[in-house]
Amino acid sequence: MTFFDLPLERLRDYLPERHEPADFDAFWSRTLAETRAHPLDARFDPVAAGLRTVDVLDVTFNGFGGHPIKAWLLLPREVPRPLPCVVEFIGYGGGRGNPHDWLVWSAAGYAHLVMDTRGQGSSWLHGDTPDPAPDGDPHIPGFMTRGILDPETSYYRRLYVDGVRAVEAARAHPAVDAGRVAVTGASQGGGVAIAVGGLVPDLAAVLPDVPFLCHIRRATEITASNPYHEIARYCQIHRDKVERVFATLAYLDGMTMATRATAPACFSVGLMDEVCPPSTVFAAHNHYAGPKEIHVWPYNHHDGGGSHQVAAKMVFLARVFGGDGGLAGSDAVG
Repeated sequence: MTFFDLPLERLRDYLPERHEPADFDAFWSRTLAETRAHPLDARFDPVAAGLRTVDVLDVTFNGFGGHPIKAWLLLPREVPRPLPCVVEFIGYGGGRGNPHDWLVWSAAGYAHLVMDTRGQGSSWLHGDTPDPAPDGDPHIPGFMTRGILDPETSYYRRLYVDGVRAVEAARAHPAVDAGRVAVTGASQGGGVAIAVGGLVPDLAAVLPDVPFLCHIRRATEITASNPYHEIARYCQIHRDKVERVFATLAYLDGMTMATRATAPACFSVGLMDEVCPPSTVFAAHNHYAGPKEIHVWPYNHHDGGGSHQVAAKMVFLARVFGGDGGLAGSDAVG
């Protein structure tokens, strides 16, 4: 690994041009209205998970198209309720796994909803949510090019809306303080967090780590790593459809979603990250409309700040939710 992208002094001011569709807001407003025509129908079933300090609920709610989406809701015991809540989205290929895979935020005293990712969950943590939407067109193995020729059929249209409904499901539980809900995630999860931040106007905070799905066209041009390389491989074969591909991706790009997001944000970036190149992360951060900070990890790859970044997020959320967090500051470059 080496420093392959722009130098840090240029990254801090990097504000690339966005190619925003004229009907961007209308597209997403209509998409959410169509989804909300289906009842949320959030259900919370207690699970005996063998955890003494956390109550675990197996959650099902209706996401895009009324499709059932799974999640875990972890609630710390013996903490006054209603609780601030962290809604977390998962990295590429992963699913919700087991409840004991997700103990940080409940240990910090927060409710924690972990949304399963439709159709994923067979690369590392297992998942439990199918994607019933048809994928009739040819696509590269993976998820990036599913429905890529039309924003109506794009896989990530479905996933972003599932993320919005996950926030609504968390708010539907009586143990959650609906006015104090933050979203977070790493890589794909970070990209979904930015999108949800742009689609839900009243979040308490947005915490995207090494986010994917930002400044997408540039990413396909400077990295050969998947998942972005799935798009490049598709365009290599479907040479006559390149502009249609990027016309669809313009509705999904985190740079434009960031311009709609106003909640306080805490980003992270690894300067040696060849999966989500630093310039793509800074592009979303620098376009972000709300108050923001970014933690820079100079010698880290797609792991970003790892547990050091988790500590930084604890401090950030303690400030947003109230309380001092009890933690020292981050070791990142500010």
